Amino acid sequence: MTTVEERLKILKMVETGQISAEEGAKLLAALSSSSRPKAPSAAAADQAKWFRVRVMDLSSGRSKVNVNIPMGLVNVGIKMGARFAPEVEGLDFDEIMEAIRSGAQGKILDMVNEEDGERVEIFIE
Repeated sequence: MTTVEERLKILKMVETGQISAEEGAKLLAALSSSSRPKAPSAAAADQAKWFRVRVMDLSSGRSKVNVNIPMGLVNVGIKMGARFAPEVEGLDFDEIMEAIRSGAQGKILDMVNEEDGERVEIFIE
């Protein structure tokens, strides 16, 4: 079920200009549709629930970014990420989406950017 905090985060992103109002509306709609109760099944217990992105600073080992996105929002999130970071070399957004569609779990990307001194890891949990 969605929380007030999730909705407020989206609204704050719109307010600060990180995303457009249209993108915010799509995220809120996706939150609403992902919060509808579904019939439990044996397969549902095995399904991934979170898409996690972690960016670590190589020199200090500290986490720069640690974002958990509900799987219901991944489609919108990947599209926005591709728009905000088109210059990311070696990152194939179609490959990430295919891993998600195929039901992959665990770490699906581990990439080091020596130029910026960062390690990017993407997990499906």
